Formats: sequence, structure tokens, C-alpha cells
Amino acid sequence: MSSRLSVRLSRLLNMIPYFIAHPGIGAAAAAADLGVTTRQLMIDLNQLWMCGLPGYGPGDLIDLSFSEESIEVTFSAGIERPLRLTSTEATALLVALRSIADMPGMVDPTAAHAAIAKIESAIAKIESASGGGSEPAASGQSRTPPAEAPAVATVRAALARGRAVDLVYYSASRDVVSERRADPIRIVLVDDNSYLQAWCRQAEGVRLFRFDRIEAATELAEASQPPEHATETMAGLDLFQDDPAVPVARLRIHPDHAWVLDQYPMHRVAVHPDGTLEATMRFATLDWMARLVLGFGPGVTVLGPEGLVAAVRDRSNAALAVYERAGYLEER
Repeated sequence: MSSRLSVRLSRLLNMIPYFIAHPGIGAAAAAADLGVTTRQLMIDLNQLWMCGLPGYGPGDLIDLSFSEESIEVTFSAGIERPLRLTSTEATALLVALRSIADMPGMVDPTAAHAAIAKIESAIAKIESASGGGSEPAASGQSRTPPAEAPAVATVRAALARGRAVDLVYYSASRDVVSERRADPIRIVLVDDNSYLQAWCRQAEGVRLFRFDRIEAATELAEASQPPEHATETMAGLDLFQDDPAVPVARLRIHPDHAWVLDQYPMHRVAVHPDGTLEATMRFATLDWMARLVLGFGPGVTVLGPEGLVAAVRDRSNAALAVYERAGYLEER
């Protein structure tokens, strides 16, 4: 939920400078630029009416004049003014920018590191002016930004130009490498990983492609044209959606293994009197899910479906047979 709110907050904060720079722009054109539907844009504009400065009276809140044909900012509440940061605020911004710069695909690394160098220099000047005695942080200006992976750079460029892409992608849920043709929608950050959100033509649905699993990318000459419903703000931001075509594993988890709920896309459904947890998890193939469960040892037990129970049992028996033949299970 927090990642969804942060996506919307970032968009709302960017809307006022955008509309000031494009006075009188129509809703359809603005929605296309901002990567949302016209309906979502109008919802956001109504939300902006309730944002502004403390006091929340006349002269405090943002004011707009908008319709489907024209959108104008009549009072910005100063949101477009450059910020004058304190040393603490600048340091927090620097930490956040460094984190984003390390996420593939989120920003142009050259531009990000140039900004980092400027902020470091500004912090040094602030501290020097306040008597902190700090020397200017020149090291940030001399650092060479890490090279961006070619596939990541290609995807970012295709998204900026509104082009479709061909991807060579490693799917962790299926443990296979496949080729996909996709229509990019936007770049998103989910659970500390960066993804390309796109319409996958093979799957005929919105999919998230994790940047560090894109092995190769080719920008196509044709335009990116995802269906309108696919560009809804929150469409596809769940890594595992409730697709009835995807099987669901039912698992019983020992209290000592409760950490798996934080590491895997599982949904807790019950807590039993003995402290064990019951959870569900969608999976792509029996083979992959059986290997995952076996890796947890006795900490996780499969309750269903029967096909997965059988797959785990067969793999366990096969492993025991190998150990028995090797003499490891002889009675002592």
C-alpha cells in the first residue's frame, strides 16, 4: 500500500509545475503526458483542491480551473518555488537520491550522480556558513557514475520515445528465459526493486519486468500502444494477481519459518492454536514450487493442491532413495 501511495503522491506533487508550464492544456493531452487515464487525472485534480499550506483556508489551498478542454493553475500555494533546504533535509535528499540511483532503470545514472555532486557541495557550503567548518565535498564531483546496463538504457530510451520493445527476460517464477514483445507503460518501484510496467503481447496482460532480470532489450520502430485499461494508475502493480488460471498452493508454516511470509508473495489466511500459520501462494509450475518448498525443509508443509503434494512427496522419496543407496541412512 505504501508504494502505491508514494506513486500517487509523486505524481500529484509534479502536476502543479507541469500545469504551470502548460497553461490551458486539455485533459486528454495532459493525461497522456502524465501516464494516466483521463478519468484518473480528473480524480487527481479534485484531490489537489484539498492540498496546500497549513491553515487550509482561502489563500492556503491550491486552486485550479479545469475541465476536459482546459486546465489552469490559479493559485499554486508556492509549490513551484525552489526549495531552500536545511543541512538535515539536504542530507536526507542525498541519501534518497543515492538509493534511487542504485536502482536500475529509475533514473539516468549520469544525471543522478551529477545531482548528487551538487547536493554534496551545497551541504558543505551550508555547514561551512553555519560554522561547521566542513570542507566542500569535492569527491562527489570527481566520481565516475557506474555504467548503465545496455538493456536498461534501451528500455528507458524506448519508454521516453513511446516505442515498443523486444525483451529477453528471465522469469524467476518459471525458472526460464523467454522472449517477450511489450508495450512499455511506466517504470515503478515495488518492494525495493525497479520494474518496467508494460503490456505483454504474449500474455495479453499487464506485467512487471524486473530490470535486473532483463537480459537484453531491443527498441522497435513501432509505437508503444498498450490498451487504455492497462494504463490505469495501479494496474499491474501486484506481482501476483488473482488470476484464476494460476494455481494456488496452500501451505502450513512452522512459527520458526514465519519469515518466509516477508520474503515471498504469500498471503496469510489463518493462525492455528499451535502457532503454525496457514498461507497461500500462487505459482507458475509444479516443478518450481516443489523445489521452493523442499528448500524450506520441515518448516513448511504443503496442504494442497494434491498435484503439488504429490510432487513434493515424489521428490522427497527420490532424494531419500539416493541417500539410502549411498549408505547415509544405514542404521547405527
